[in-house]
Amino acid sequence: MSQALYQDRIVALAKSKTGAGTLAAPSAKAVRDNPLCGDRVTMEIRLDEHGRIAELAHKVRGCALCEASASALTARAVGHTTDEVAGLRREIDSVLSGESQGTGDFAAFAPVAQHRSRRDCVTLPFEALRAALGG
Repeated sequence: MSQALYQDRIVALAKSKTGAGTLAAPSAKAVRDNPLCGDRVTMEIRLDEHGRIAELAHKVRGCALCEASASALTARAVGHTTDEVAGLRREIDSVLSGESQGTGDFAAFAPVAQHRSRRDCVTLPFEALRAALGG
């Protein structure tokens, strides 16, 4: 795999494990698998009384891209509504398609645009979160 793909920002995000673990009393939980590469993501959420994500935790069994994506998503999604999370998904899709460079930690995934087969590794945490939110 290209060195550009696993650049320092991806490795640092993966190692940070932001949000890794489980919640004591989640409102919802979802598991998503990527059958092509074997990645598995479990997302647990706790919503507040206004429908915003109050807490988010993940367990990832997968590559550094999947781990980095789960960490970046967790850092950005807390405090957001379902609609706002959909906006985060549109942002990462724009980065992965090469349409934009992204902002914040999402910018680290710009090199993945050149590796079509690895895009699902990045989007799997987003799919798990969408499912946990009832989508």
